[in-house]
Amino acid sequence: MSSIPSSVPLHYTIAQSTSHSGKYGPEHILLDRPQDQSSRWSGAYQGNNAKQWILLKLDQMSILKTLTFGKFSKPHPCNMKDFKVYVGITEDNLVEVLHGGLKNDTTSEAFPIRHINNAQVCFPTRYVKIVPLSAHGQNFHTSIWHVSMTGISDKKYVEHIYRIHEEHRESTVLRHVLKHLRQRRLLTPYQDILSRAFTTVEHPLITHLHTTLVLQGAFKDSEKHMQTLSSSGLFSTFLQSSHPYAAWNKITGTDRDGDTPTPRSGHAMCMDHVNGIVYIHGGYNSDKCLDDLWAYSTREDEWQKLSESTYSQSGPSPRSCHKMAFDAKTGNIYVLGRLTDVDAARVPVNRRGPPASTNTGPLNPQRLTQPHSSLPPLPPHPTTDPPIANTYNSEFYLYHTRGPEKGSWRCISFDTVSNGGPPLIFDHQMVVDSERQILYVYGGRVLDGDWDTYKYAGLYAYSIKTGRWKILQPVENTPCSIPARHGHSMVLDHKTNTLFILGGQREDKYLSDMYTYDLSINTATELFSNFTAAGGPNACFTQRAIIDVELKEIYVFCGLITDSTGMTGYLPGELYNWLYRYGARPGTWTRILPEGDQSRRPNPAPSPGLNRKEPCSRYAHEVVYNTKSRQMYLFGGNASLDDLDEDDSMDEANVEGIRRMNDFWKMEVCRSVLLSNIRSDQTHELGRPGAEEIIRKATYRIRRQQFREMCEDSTPTKALMFLQSQVSPVVNHDDQRETEDYRSLMTFLLAPKPPAPSLVPPLFPTSVTMSDNPSPLSDTGSTESIADGWTKMKSRAGTPDDGGWTNEIAEASDEDTDSFSRISFPKLSAELLRSVEDPLEKQQRGSGKGSAMSADRYAQRTEVFESLLEFVSEWDKEPSGSLLDFVTRNDNRDDDV
Repeated sequence: MSSIPSSVPLHYTIAQSTSHSGKYGPEHILLDRPQDQSSRWSGAYQGNNAKQWILLKLDQMSILKTLTFGKFSKPHPCNMKDFKVYVGITEDNLVEVLHGGLKNDTTSEAFPIRHINNAQVCFPTRYVKIVPLSAHGQNFHTSIWHVSMTGISDKKYVEHIYRIHEEHRESTVLRHVLKHLRQRRLLTPYQDILSRAFTTVEHPLITHLHTTLVLQGAFKDSEKHMQTLSSSGLFSTFLQSSHPYAAWNKITGTDRDGDTPTPRSGHAMCMDHVNGIVYIHGGYNSDKCLDDLWAYSTREDEWQKLSESTYSQSGPSPRSCHKMAFDAKTGNIYVLGRLTDVDAARVPVNRRGPPASTNTGPLNPQRLTQPHSSLPPLPPHPTTDPPIANTYNSEFYLYHTRGPEKGSWRCISFDTVSNGGPPLIFDHQMVVDSERQILYVYGGRVLDGDWDTYKYAGLYAYSIKTGRWKILQPVENTPCSIPARHGHSMVLDHKTNTLFILGGQREDKYLSDMYTYDLSINTATELFSNFTAAGGPNACFTQRAIIDVELKEIYVFCGLITDSTGMTGYLPGELYNWLYRYGARPGTWTRILPEGDQSRRPNPAPSPGLNRKEPCSRYAHEVVYNTKSRQMYLFGGNASLDDLDEDDSMDEANVEGIRRMNDFWKMEVCRSVLLSNIRSDQTHELGRPGAEEIIRKATYRIRRQQFREMCEDSTPTKALMFLQSQVSPVVNHDDQRETEDYRSLMTFLLAPKPPAPSLVPPLFPTSVTMSDNPSPLSDTGSTESIADGWTKMKSRAGTPDDGGWTNEIAEASDEDTDSFSRISFPKLSAELLRSVEDPLEKQQRGSGKGSAMSADRYAQRTEVFESLLEFVSEWDKEPSGSLLDFVTRNDNRDDDV
């Protein structure tokens, strides 16, 4: 398809519903009548334990994107609170796509509906099932007032998506069938289906590993092959999903005179990732605002002061709380916004001055009664500041880092408002889309001299090519807009043309919400109303965020947070870092742990003293990201005096226990590998990161199996020497579970050797002969069908004649023994199938390389092979689960949901 059709309202009818209360039938939700108290569907049962639902049928199969709940004109105890939404092509096969909650207010709420599965395949919908879980009032009937939906209904496009989804489902089933066949040693039908289906069930390197390890038992070659898998990038997805931790390194480079930027907070930073240069401008140093400009070369580990005063060079005046953005295509730096000494001095006396603070608790946290604590009483404006009459003009500057104008400033606009741009703001956010040559500005507090009223800016776009501003979202707080804020974070995914906006402060409240803004269709979507409740960071002010578009990860460096009592301005005892992983599926939050074992606890105590391995907690700092090296750089900010080292460089002045910093850090996100032990429900986190740990663990598993086979095939002395010389060196003896598993290997050495492989496993009754159980691969055998074998079994007393299920188990009698044997060991048992060598297996194993392996050995090797695949991405390996899982899910299906 050339383009994706736009979303339109989707029409529907009521297919079914559970019983309703009185006159409040399901047909009422078709109409939006917020003033009519009777225009609603109410379930027939009170309380939150009754199973109630309403099933909607779209007029035609569509791609459902949003579902909106209308509400009554005032809060109501019957309003639905928690709910789930299921969708599907048929009413008998529905999947959950949303678990959400509604506020007890009068504002309609729209929810994005997941329409892309975990395999990134879009799927259509015909039926929508809404399952209320609770109402806002206890022991009230749950009510739904109005439901509307939007999505894609273009018939040609939807049919195209339907065919793709059906092909995906067919492929998934086929992959499970193929996996099942190979697990059962049916290699000939496996290969026959594979060749006829013109598909692959896994990466060719995985297939080679199966041949080498399972069929040939070439253990050394299997170990070498793990290196090949690593170098081919097959472990990358697993490593990315492993738990991240921060590897910090303090940067001590200076300029040629031995100087570095002075301590400051509220400064601006940006990065030229092409040349590896970090730029820093301005900020506040406890005495005045600055307008110096510095550059740090990551390649040479050296600072350079580019300007002592940018204002004296026709650039920005001294300022803080402004923003810089680097355009990689042109090499230009853009500067917008400010808070200056003059601005702060004009704050009314009753609204300025040093914030009151108290030091309480073992961590000596800093509680700030004012939302913006970096602004103490300031002296009169400096001589370098613009004329007082122009204080509230929003200047827009450009700095050239390349070309003939390198090192020069240009004022693009003396006042962006006159060009349709934002007013004078501070604590906003600004990003550049270098490919599309568009700059985006969102939020920030408006600076106009009125400190008694909170005013904010909306979302603006600036075309670098045309020099024109455009407002994308006004600041008015409509149901479909992003709530206004300042001190927040914003990053851009240029591949999907999406902005991510999170956190910050609105009036006196710290925020923990997160939104996306699709720039292609100018639509805002709420991802989290409270990401703290979803396992993410606390509500935060002046947190910093950066994005890795390739990895689809956002890294958040927290600042001031809300404490357990709800007070703002709490500076935690350590620098909180978080990772948000996003994509087509719902995003997840993960805490980025400091390197080592010191922060495995939820809230570890700070570690003051010399040789700090990571930065102390702070706010009003800045962070930038090198997309090439995937390294983050943090500079300055405000820190508590109680959490500093003796060698931390800072400003001499302090404001009630807060000091400005000029420490400079580099951080990389590494991955600690979560490795499964013998029990699949247990995992253990190891400190060794990267693919090396995967290869070590894989080597241990391979040699473990090799030792088990040596216990059966070789002398005890040879097996014991192998255990000590080859298995022990690849064991992580710091891992208690792995050490215990290693010690348990001695039981294989002492166990009696198994009998020679037999076509009929010894677990079968002696009365069962090969004529009764022919090989599924043999050409001869009984003509009796499997169905005949089951129907000729003697029926037990009390067994329903219709074959239906029953909860009653009849007592066993002696005459039932033969029937029990037949039931326990049906003709096509997995054990029997694995007991016969497939002709293709013998061909791949090679002639003259020993006899066929036993069923147990095949099962053991297959188990080791599949355990190694946990390190490989889903689409590089055979599918997870099995056909038996599908049977179990079908047998245990809950028809009420």
